Amino acid sequence: MPASDAAAPRPRLALLTPYGLGPSEAEATAAALDAACAAGDVAAVILRLAVADERSLVTLVKRLAPPAQERGAAVLVSVPGFTGDVVSVAARGGADGVHLDRADEETLRDLRGRLRDGRILGTGGVLASRDAAMVAGETGVDYLMFGGLFPDGVAPDAEEVRERATWWAEIFETPCIAVATTAEDVAALAGTGAEFVGLESVLWRDDPEGVRTAQAQLDTAR
Repeated sequence: MPASDAAAPRPRLALLTPYGLGPSEAEATAAALDAACAAGDVAAVILRLAVADERSLVTLVKRLAPPAQERGAAVLVSVPGFTGDVVSVAARGGADGVHLDRADEETLRDLRGRLRDGRILGTGGVLASRDAAMVAGETGVDYLMFGGLFPDGVAPDAEEVRERATWWAEIFETPCIAVATTAEDVAALAGTGAEFVGLESVLWRDDPEGVRTAQAQLDTAR
């Protein structure tokens, strides 16, 4: 739906944790998620977990998911580099679905078939080309994510993220998340037509005021 459509609903927020989240950070992160999800209209949380054995990952998800879910947010599990069964981790941990970055078409189609009972499948890492985004969108994913920090902490070009989110939102029905890596990105991304604006952890983890500020910008975006 075009960003200029006055009848379009306001975008909602999605929170991204730092990469490599592990058990030592569970208590602080759970408390931060509770506060952040209470501070705005948070639709989803993407947990970027450190690689571990499946049992440990399930235990961690069980600790982190409830604070967000109790506030009405869906929780997605992402474990970059994990070679085990992420669908099993999400299901056994009580999460609402799975997020993958830079996944190939075959992998996404396989996971789409395995994620049942309304569980969500999303993908990111599709900023490199429009073709990559369209291929991912045809696999039945529930959303595409444009932008977001790379695992090494480098941020993608903010203008490219805005351009790609605007293009996608104007043409395709599959929802998208446009990710802000700085507070200054939020207002511009809110005007792209994206259904969700993602917030990197620097914008919410230490102070829920960052969520309130972002929410205020979303409330006046359209």
